[in-house]
Amino acid sequence: MTMKHALAACLFLLTAPVAWSAPAPLAPRVIVVAGWENGADTGDAPGEYQDWVEREHLDTVVPVRGGPDKPILRRNAEGVYGLVLRNGATDLMTLALDPHFDLHKTYWIFTGISGVDPNVASVGSVAWARWVVDGDAMREVDDRDIPKDWPYGLYAIGADRPNALPVDANHYGSVTDVAQLTKAYPLNQGLARWAFALSRQAAMVDDPAIAARRAAWKGFPNAQKAPFVMMGETLGARRYWHGASRNRWAEDWVRLWTRNQGTFVMTNEESQTNQGEMRLLASRGFIDADRVMVLRSASNFDMPPPGVPITQSMGDEGPGQNVAFDNNERAGAPVVQALIAHWPRYRDHIPTAD
Repeated sequence: MTMKHALAACLFLLTAPVAWSAPAPLAPRVIVVAGWENGADTGDAPGEYQDWVEREHLDTVVPVRGGPDKPILRRNAEGVYGLVLRNGATDLMTLALDPHFDLHKTYWIFTGISGVDPNVASVGSVAWARWVVDGDAMREVDDRDIPKDWPYGLYAIGADRPNALPVDANHYGSVTDVAQLTKAYPLNQGLARWAFALSRQAAMVDDPAIAARRAAWKGFPNAQKAPFVMMGETLGARRYWHGASRNRWAEDWVRLWTRNQGTFVMTNEESQTNQGEMRLLASRGFIDADRVMVLRSASNFDMPPPGVPITQSMGDEGPGQNVAFDNNERAGAPVVQALIAHWPRYRDHIPTAD
């Protein structure tokens, strides 16, 4: 071969196209979603995320394209991931739009602490939801100005009084089908019952200080119980409400929108936003809505005990938070373990108690 031919061959090798394929996207088996964390993700006072990170050994930080500077995603070697929503539902969209992830077979467990209805459960208790109910968009009349036969001034858009479903779809001129006004996001109830069956015998922790506080709840037998696992609905509302009157509204609102099938248990400020985002992502083919679960734990009651001023109990979350963080992970861990242990089956066949 002449020098000219050798040079031409080298140039060809240097410039010829090289077959290359991108690495396969990461396919999480389970993503546990937490709303916030105190300080670091490990090693200090826990928030909603830390117990999951430490106990599930989510030791590997996983970058998310377009995510914030502080990491939001971790994983372990078994395909269990933890996502902390440092920027709320925006972080859900950021993860779903990252092409490095395939979320079509992923199971989701949305976790977090909540206020609890003392008619139904106690501080430290945990509930698997069948519906997430939106408590934001509604009509409101000041309770001091309502008709005498109304229980409160909150009622559905498209209705003409409290505790009535909409009959007029044309609110703001933007909706033509009254069904679009629903405020109840149904979850996969067969999957929720399956999860509850696995976790109902999980050992819940208690706290002497919380146990002592239960004595104040005379006439509320469920509020006086030690922490337990149950099924019951989550109501999300951006405003932080408190008190017996609004607790009555929450009980009624959940019954109304679930057609008397659901029971109000937990209230927080973000569940409705997160599930709205997940429904949108499902409609666009990014995730499977039938694989979404919601697990909330009670850090405080949503009204004061008998004889206590409402302003004294408003926001009284601190004493119950650690028990709620702890029991949330304890109730959810058996579900995560079962999904991983039987992944060859559950990858393509969603478990159900039906």
